[in-house]
Amino acid sequence: MRAGGRLSRVVEMRAMARAGGAADAARAIVELKAVDDAYPLYGTVALSDGAALADALARRDGRWGAAADPDIASRLGVGPGDVLRLGEIELELRATILREPDKGTSLFRFGPRVMIQRDALDASRLVQPGALIYYPYRIALSGGRDAAAWLDATAKRFPQAGWRMRSHTRADPGIERFVDRMTLFLTLVGLTALLVGGVGVGNAVKSHLDTKTATIATYKCLGAPGRLVFLTGFLQVMALAALGALIGVALGALVPMAAAPLLADKLPVAARVAVYPAPLLLAGAFGMIAATAFSIWPLAAAREVPAAALFRDLVAPARRWPRPGYIALNLLAAAALAALALGWAHDKRVAAWFVVGAVASLAGFRLLAWGVVRLASKLPRPRRPLLRLALANVHRPGAPTPSVLVSLGIGLSVLVAVALVEGNLERQVAERLPTAAPAFYFIDIQPDQVADFDRTVASVAGLDSVERVPTVRARIVKLNGEPADSRQVRSDVAWVLRGDRTLTYAGAMPPKTRVVAGEWWPEDYRGPPLVSFDANAAQGMGLEVGDTLTVNVLGREITATIASLRAIDWGDLTMNFVLIFAPGTLEAAPHTHVAAAKVDPAAEAALYRAVTDRFPNISAVRVRDALEAAARLIGQIGLAVRLTAGVTILVGALVLAGAVAAGHRRRIYDAVVLKVLGATRRDVGLAYLIEYGLIGVLAALLAAGVGTLASFVLVTRTMYMDWVFLPETVVVTAGLGVVVTMLFGFAGTFRALGQKAAPLLRNP
Repeated sequence: MRAGGRLSRVVEMRAMARAGGAADAARAIVELKAVDDAYPLYGTVALSDGAALADALARRDGRWGAAADPDIASRLGVGPGDVLRLGEIELELRATILREPDKGTSLFRFGPRVMIQRDALDASRLVQPGALIYYPYRIALSGGRDAAAWLDATAKRFPQAGWRMRSHTRADPGIERFVDRMTLFLTLVGLTALLVGGVGVGNAVKSHLDTKTATIATYKCLGAPGRLVFLTGFLQVMALAALGALIGVALGALVPMAAAPLLADKLPVAARVAVYPAPLLLAGAFGMIAATAFSIWPLAAAREVPAAALFRDLVAPARRWPRPGYIALNLLAAAALAALALGWAHDKRVAAWFVVGAVASLAGFRLLAWGVVRLASKLPRPRRPLLRLALANVHRPGAPTPSVLVSLGIGLSVLVAVALVEGNLERQVAERLPTAAPAFYFIDIQPDQVADFDRTVASVAGLDSVERVPTVRARIVKLNGEPADSRQVRSDVAWVLRGDRTLTYAGAMPPKTRVVAGEWWPEDYRGPPLVSFDANAAQGMGLEVGDTLTVNVLGREITATIASLRAIDWGDLTMNFVLIFAPGTLEAAPHTHVAAAKVDPAAEAALYRAVTDRFPNISAVRVRDALEAAARLIGQIGLAVRLTAGVTILVGALVLAGAVAAGHRRRIYDAVVLKVLGATRRDVGLAYLIEYGLIGVLAALLAAGVGTLASFVLVTRTMYMDWVFLPETVVVTAGLGVVVTMLFGFAGTFRALGQKAAPLLRNP
């Protein structure tokens, strides 16, 4: 390793920390990092009061130093100058960590970071055989070496080492996967907003051309060819689209710059905020192609306006279809938009399904909108004038019903799906888990501490149950003799092959074990290695009973035959293992024990203190703290997801406002006629509210069905979780769409209510 360049060796583990040396002092689990003099290689560790890391961690007056995250004060009530006990040593907390340059490689933490020197870790005696410890080696390559080439050469030189090697471009695969998924989601939301905006472009072009029917017919009477009509409108649309795309690209470039200061303390690393030309050009291309794809049809239809439309089109509009050449041009533009989406997306499969779903959604919502208009025209006329007027407005010529149902329906569908997915995630954490989960997990129990640990736990009043099992860390390296990393496996079970897994061995079948294939071995089994495997993982890897697995245990490869498959419910947080070996294989390997304890809430503190006082090396993980941390993370992600998905609703609302504005002149005319016939402003306003309320309710109902179906597929087929319908979530989310529709619709027609009749009657 040193031959590659500058080397920094770090040790990371979880440990119990205690404030001071008093018996009743506060204690908490911490994320311990022991560093050497070369750390961090790149960047700097920023400490309070500008202290240098080496000085803060150095040994002075017989005591090692430590630096910790600021939230250690809330966990342990300590600050700079106080004493912190770790294992068998006492340290002086000399500074708080303001910035940790490699913090971004850790997405989820159980406790605050505590940083110490490597020599201090040795003195703590926390490093025990079989303890769960990570040893990251960081190398700053020398001589301008290529990172990928160096990694490849090192892997070939040490093929059996079992290391996980990655370059700076993939600092943490887990975070990379999370970012990729968020990128995928943002891509889908962006494309959905683009789709809704494209519908708005088509609606705006159609509405604009509807007001120009007389002008187009006049051109036709004067001998203008249809091509001139199309090109005139197309150039206008492209000029406006270019201006809109330019404004959108400018805003897109400025928003991250404005948001960077607000997000600085939320990000583990400093954001590189700058103007990136390629994404901006791509965004502009999406906008221009979308405008082209959605404007060709109404422009081509307007080309076919006959001269006679000058006299009768208002009351008897003719159905006009574009010519085959224009239809082909429209399909070509739509194909270009789909190709750009596929070429740009990281996940081509998901992008392809999105394109198919977008086409199906547009067609489906348009068909449903047509059905709604037809149904409204066939319904009996209500006796109440306001209801009759509102219903007539839904299906009258030029009504915005189809455009509003399509654009707002698609946007609401996304929001309903997102809300249901997030609700199911929160349900997993907040409702289901706490009822079945143990109160504590105790990890790193040494074999020679087992008997004493059992006695200590049993002496605590209020203990409900405790389950303790031996654990070994191993990595699956082969499936049926083939390298595991070359095997194509289902995405939801790929985590089983990533890095080390915790496994155990047992003679008797553990409680609550459900074997779904094969048989459990005899309790006194002694023979060739056998293993019981997770049934879902086996299905995702194409394995069955009788196949073989090869695991690497501390450098030694062990091949075992799959004797049984188990159905595992990972959601209840009980003792579950992907791999359980039969007796006679792993007993001699260095290992530790893990215990899960259920205890009355009133006795949790007593159990916590009894174990951590007696065994400084044993870490106690409070399940409630882990669940709260997970809930906070899901809540933050959910908020970001909801805000992002709200973009589609905003776009849909703008499309609605555009559709209303396009019919503003007709609304004024309708309001004036109604006033002349005796209607008050209140009557006309209520009619408009009822009209847009009906449209909003219809859009919400359609979106509730589509969004519910989409969330079911996402939760069960992508996340592989149980799905539950949440009616309150759907009602609230869909109700938001109704309110938005009514507000924007009424706001767009409010000015029409104040128009005086005389000027319009004098100048029809």
